Amino acid sequence: MNPGVDPAVLPSAVSISSEDSIIPSCSGVSVANETNAIVDTPAPEPAPITERDRRFMALAQAAAEEARAVGEVPVGAVLVCGDEVIAKGFNHPIGGHDPSAHAEMAALRAAAQKLENYRLPGCELYVTLEPCLMCAGAIMHARIARVVFGARDPKTGACGSVVDAFANPQLNHHTTVTGGVLEEECGAALRSFFADRRRAAREARAAAALNNASDAADPRPDTNQTL
Repeated sequence: MNPGVDPAVLPSAVSISSEDSIIPSCSGVSVANETNAIVDTPAPEPAPITERDRRFMALAQAAAEEARAVGEVPVGAVLVCGDEVIAKGFNHPIGGHDPSAHAEMAALRAAAQKLENYRLPGCELYVTLEPCLMCAGAIMHARIARVVFGARDPKTGACGSVVDAFANPQLNHHTTVTGGVLEEECGAALRSFFADRRRAAREARAAAALNNASDAADPRPDTNQTL
């Protein structure tokens, strides 16, 4: 993909109401806020995978390792505009006591705070795992121009694996989606995390069983028994 993402994501057949406003994109070009817009064009075709995509996905992988380090499922995301990294995020719903604390949500929140705008037109989001439906909704509300993900998610993926939230032509914003960037590496990180967790669970069960067997073989006297 050309590093200069066109922030003018409005299709040719769009009617803008008087209530719509003009908001700046991260590249400095003003684009229309598409609330109440009427759209009859299909979603754009995905851009080809480039070395630039691999470079930013590697940064998302580094963010995923931050999640692993604190015991969370290793998913990471970075939000970029052109060649500038605006924000990053990693999965932390357990530590944050927050069911919405996915990597994409964390990156979107950080970017919106940094740019002081809840709209992020012209920006791209790189994430190591295919976004879920919740994150897909937030991505569209933020007016992200392009999503690039690594591993596919056959259980909750909303970019085609389970549902395709971005393919509906009736939506008033269309985000380009590119999947499979460093797919094997991103998938391997997740597989190794769950393999380690299953192994730790087996070891804990084995240790508990050994302790129970030891207690049964050498029962201690009941000190509370009345003589």
